[in-house]
Amino acid sequence: MNRTLPLVAVALLALSACNNNKSPEVLTSVAPDPQAEAIANRAPVELPPAMKAEVTFRCKDNSLAYVTFFQGDKQAQLKTEKAGPTTVLKAAEAGKPLVAEGYSLTGNTKNITLTQPGKGTLTCKG
Repeated sequence: MNRTLPLVAVALLALSACNNNKSPEVLTSVAPDPQAEAIANRAPVELPPAMKAEVTFRCKDNSLAYVTFFQGDKQAQLKTEKAGPTTVLKAAEAGKPLVAEGYSLTGNTKNITLTQPGKGTLTCKG
């Protein structure tokens, strides 16, 4: 006990002799991002459109067409069977026919004109 008191006093004396005029150094754990410049210079990203409506159409030949319309009127998804494969139809501009290989669709959520491979052109009502 008697020996620890002088050691504590010596340690306090040594600490008081330190130069306390320096401003504290700020350390962070965040390293600079090596891709920051590439990210800042990249092209803007266009998000996929939101769904606008899902409509089941009855066509002139009594067949059904299941169409999902998307916001912006430049994309739709077509199924000719409820659990069948989906065909994505796209247009370069809103108001132009939505097309895919062998398919074409024009119209709105009430009436469409649909062209399919092997079936020709059909008018359909929602």
